[in-house]
Amino acid sequence: MTSQVALENVAIVLVQPQIPENIGAVARAMHNMGLDRLVVVDPKNLDGDRMNKTATGSSTKVLEGMDIYKDLREALAPFQYLIGTTARIGASRPALAQPRSLARKLIPISQDNLVAILFGPEDRGLSNDQLRFCHTIATVPTASFSSLNLAQAVMIVCYELFLASDRTPQGPPIPRLANSFELEGMYDHLRAMLSKIGFLDPQNPEHWLLNIRRFLARVPLRAREVRIIRGICRQMDWYASQFDAPEKKEES
Repeated sequence: MTSQVALENVAIVLVQPQIPENIGAVARAMHNMGLDRLVVVDPKNLDGDRMNKTATGSSTKVLEGMDIYKDLREALAPFQYLIGTTARIGASRPALAQPRSLARKLIPISQDNLVAILFGPEDRGLSNDQLRFCHTIATVPTASFSSLNLAQAVMIVCYELFLASDRTPQGPPIPRLANSFELEGMYDHLRAMLSKIGFLDPQNPEHWLLNIRRFLARVPLRAREVRIIRGICRQMDWYASQFDAPEKKEES
């Protein structure tokens, strides 16, 4: 039996797109490949005529149904698995997947989980702060010039998703994972607790927390596992408060 990506559970997320024609071209690329969920975050220009000019035909339905958000964290809240795309790689943003291998990986994940694939603004791509939400990072291999037009990059990824199939025996689909809202609440809790006990460098807490994010993202967490980690944080908080109490009592 052949398994394929559940395209209805995959969304393309455009972060701070600047050119309306690119948004329309993305909608057309998605529609060509069977995807219809488009999320736009903090767009600079949503000129409908200019978007429809490049979407053309029935692809305009993707534009009609797109979700628009001002805040990236809010936009990602419902999704259980997040992929960031980038042309710039390095120690702080290792590219762990290419579109073809990523598509095969998403076959079991997408059956029961909502997946979001993030693309950054045309002039600079996704920032490190935006990529921190993601479970993994993907890049499109190129020759000497790595910068792709936004719609071209989306088309390549959507094409691989559309074609991806696996004829090997499949186990059960991956159960529902914790969504981004649950994960970010956990990371907020971890940041507060680890700062309180002196584990995080107060000069640059996000740098150290990014390492923790990458560690926990290796095996995406389920909602129950997120609750366990937050329970540990609460117990650590209570324990640490026992040492603060005598000092406060003496001061009073």
